[in-house]
Formats: sequence, C-alpha cells, structure tokens
Amino acid sequence: VARAALQAGATRLAVHRMIEGIELRQAGIHAPILIMGYTPASGTAQIVEWQLTPSLITLEFAESLSAQAVLNGTQIPVHIKVDSGMNRYGLLPSEVTDFAKKIIKLAGLHLEGLFTHFATADWIDQTFVRGQLAEFNGVVAALQANQIRIPILHAANSAATMRLPEAHFNAVRIGIAMYGLDPSDEWSPVFEIQPALSLKSRVSRVRELPAGAGISYGRTAITEKPTLAALVPVGYGDGFHRILSNKGSVLIHGRRAPILGRVCMDQFVVDITGIPDVKQDDEVVIVGCQSNATIRAEEIGRLAGTINYEVTTSLLPRVKRVYLRSGKITE
Repeated sequence: VARAALQAGATRLAVHRMIEGIELRQAGIHAPILIMGYTPASGTAQIVEWQLTPSLITLEFAESLSAQAVLNGTQIPVHIKVDSGMNRYGLLPSEVTDFAKKIIKLAGLHLEGLFTHFATADWIDQTFVRGQLAEFNGVVAALQANQIRIPILHAANSAATMRLPEAHFNAVRIGIAMYGLDPSDEWSPVFEIQPALSLKSRVSRVRELPAGAGISYGRTAITEKPTLAALVPVGYGDGFHRILSNKGSVLIHGRRAPILGRVCMDQFVVDITGIPDVKQDDEVVIVGCQSNATIRAEEIGRLAGTINYEVTTSLLPRVKRVYLRSGKITE
C-alpha cells in the first residue's frame, strides 16, 4: 500500500504507531513517515535510528528525543498535534504557542509540522468541523504572530478532503478513501471511488440437511425444510465477526447465500438451496463482486452494527493477502 501510494504521487506517509514506521523502513521505504499517535520515551532511540517523524504533545518526550538526536549527530523533524475538539490526543489550542517556543529551542529537532484531526467531517452538518477548523486557524495565526512559521499544516482526513477544501492546507491525509471505501454513511463521495479490497474463500464442503437439522453451536438455526448447505472456511479467527451469525450472506455463483447459524472461529455455514451446481472449491465472495452481484464492507458494517473501517481492519494476519498489479495477482 505504501509503495502504491508513493507511486501514485504521495510524497509522505503517516502511520499511527512507531512499529508501523519501522516496518516500512525495513521494507525499503525511504519517504518521510509521520507517527500520528503516542510514542513512549523509550522509543526515542528507534525514532532516531529509523529517521521517523514523531508527533509531540509533551516537553519531556521532546527533550529526550532532542538528547538522542544530538547524541547521534542528526536532526529529527517533528510535528505538534493540536486537539481542536476531539478531546483525545494533542495539545489544547491555548497551549500550542508556548510549547512551540520551547520546541524550536531544542537542538536536534526541526519543527516541521502542525496538525489536528476532525471529529465530524463525515457529517452532513459541518458546524462542528468548521469550528474545529477555526480553532486550528487560530493556532496558526497565534504562532505567526510570534514569528513561528511551520512549513507543513495538515488537518483533512478523507471526508474533509472531499468536502472541505479550506482544510487542505499543504497536505491532506487520505485514509479510508484510499481503499475505495466511503468515509461517510450520510453522504456519497463527490467523485466515484472503487473498493480496492475483496475478501474471498472457497467452499470446503457441500451437504444436504434434512428438515429439523440444527446448525452450528447452540443450534440457533433450524432447517424448516430439506436444505442444501455449504461450509465456508472463514470465521471470527480471521476477523469475520461472530455478530454476523444468522445475518447477511455471501456470493456463490453470483447469487446470495444466506448465513445459517453461528459464525465459528474458523468456519460458517450458508444456505445454497436454489443455487445450482455448487461444489467443493467453488469461489465464495464475502466482500466484493461476483458476476453482477456485490457485497460491500458498508453492508457488512450495518449488519454488524459498526462501520466499514472496523470490518476491514478486523481482518487478521492469517488471512492471506494477494495484490492485483497490472491485472496480475501477486502475493
């Protein structure tokens, strides 16, 4: 994903945790990498070693990082996080100017960026997000009044990138939209995006069940008539939520096959009655397209009482990843 983003024109990358940045460096990625989340003081040596860009909210961490940078004869770019209304990670707007004055005096550090994050950019009502933007602009103005000009300003997530051009500044942070997923369930993207992810499996068994057969743990589904069932070797051990038990469906031969009974750790059962010629090893689409039918992550999210973000980030490492490059599948 990082390489694809850079090849498409991105000049910088952002991750949440230091370990993610290290993994990108180990994979040969040389572009600037911002750590947007918390990094403990014990991580300053690794930040310097791997030339990562941390976000700052405490002077203690900044001083520790400064000492480490000086020790290694290098300079580390840093960004200050502003809490403009999320009430989460970051400095309050009233704290930023004094903090920035202290940071620019620390050897080995370069105050490169200032950023915030929006709480409601995905809402139709933009009142609160515009209030956050005003808070952030106020911080920028206060810094400039104190002759502190920070080169990189960024605030826009996917939703704000699409709908709030005033928040673009000189960098935007495309997250979920990069994967072709809708950033909001209240409005449609202003331009067409296509999901980049499909989740597929294979039928592991086909069997006929008589009327009155209980399916899976707890027998929460009982067949009312003779039923043709298929077993799909995917479960909550892969990140397919158990809450989808007796909900939703998958695609087999381009048709919907409803889930029967509880989703287990490693498998679940679907009803293929009425879908002809299903056999072992046939393709099963859990998320994605098959023939003219589609199941989107947003649909699964609604059934699970969550959002498309959680549906996709729940997929665990044991799910094999393959990538489509120029029409060819690679691992």
